[in-house]
Amino acid sequence: MDTKTGDNFSLFLPWVNTEMMNLYLEQMSIAYETEEIVIIMDQAGWHKSKDLIVPDNIDIIYLPPYSPELNPIERLWKYLKTNYIHNHVFASLKHMMDNMVCVFDNLDVEMVASLCHCNYLYL
Repeated sequence: MDTKTGDNFSLFLPWVNTEMMNLYLEQMSIAYETEEIVIIMDQAGWHKSKDLIVPDNIDIIYLPPYSPELNPIERLWKYLKTNYIHNHVFASLKHMMDNMVCVFDNLDVEMVASLCHCNYLYL
């Protein structure tokens, strides 16, 4: 996600592990093959695995441990949970995921930028 423009890239993957993170990074690299990408990530095990394959056009900045308030994506997650998941009853996990795919497909880039913009990223 570009915190200035709101442009974003997402994949719905079945697990959170190093294999899926490698797939995500590979697909992001392909989607933005002419761009230099900087990703801000927490220190989850699959983010820092020795088996993580980081494409040449991607750099990763790791946040200090236990500092989600510094991660711009956390603001988007909070918005999505509050507006699309909390207090909603879904018939199944698949229905919830289908709903979230629609939400992601229709995210307004200006709204994403306003939620996730952080001046400290552009010093």
